[in-house]
Amino acid sequence: MMAAIGLLVPTVFHYSGVAGTTWKPEIAQKLSLGIAGVLFLTYVFTLAFSLVTHKDLVSGKSHSGSDAPSHSPSGEPPWSKTKGIVVLLVATLFVAWLSEFLVSSVESARAQLGLTEVFIGVIVVAIIGNAAEHSTAVWMAAKDKMDLSMGIAVGSSLQIALFVAPVLVFTSWFLGHPMDLEFTIPELAAVIIAVLIVAEISRDGKTNWLEGVQLLSVYLILAILFYFLPGGH
Repeated sequence: MMAAIGLLVPTVFHYSGVAGTTWKPEIAQKLSLGIAGVLFLTYVFTLAFSLVTHKDLVSGKSHSGSDAPSHSPSGEPPWSKTKGIVVLLVATLFVAWLSEFLVSSVESARAQLGLTEVFIGVIVVAIIGNAAEHSTAVWMAAKDKMDLSMGIAVGSSLQIALFVAPVLVFTSWFLGHPMDLEFTIPELAAVIIAVLIVAEISRDGKTNWLEGVQLLSVYLILAILFYFLPGGH
């Protein structure tokens, strides 16, 4: 919710009555830059919380220790820290390389199918770009590890809101083309709906297949909205 608030404030500022007559792109860019700094700092504290001070709370381990990671007979993890970092870096390079093919393919498909850039960016790219997280979250849910499944799904969105968005704002200022964090009203509604539905579903700590159907229904409703939404802002 905090991440959503940070992303929504620039849009609220733009459409508010107070700023309606004095709003300027330069003001929106500076406002977005300040909010981006707060979001990025929050992300740093989130990493410190999950990796240093309270890592036992977010490790996904059960009280019985049955979910503890496997170790070799010597008591050492299967991979060393160095090997893990190297594999992560290599995988990141391959993902970046494949992303170039994804972008070119999406542009070609958009032209042939007549889809808008908004639909491609919000729906298609979001599904394809997060395929790894989606498959892992579903796999964990099938193994009845819902806390880990929710952590993966929500964590992926938090990385975009608290890390990727601020970095894009910082980079745009560095390149001399400042961007802001303003969204359209439909995008604003989609963010609010997403936060509310996740909070409602996870409130009681239990789930069932009907709630899954409801979540997919909400996603399809939003997909239909963005399909018919004009491409221009």
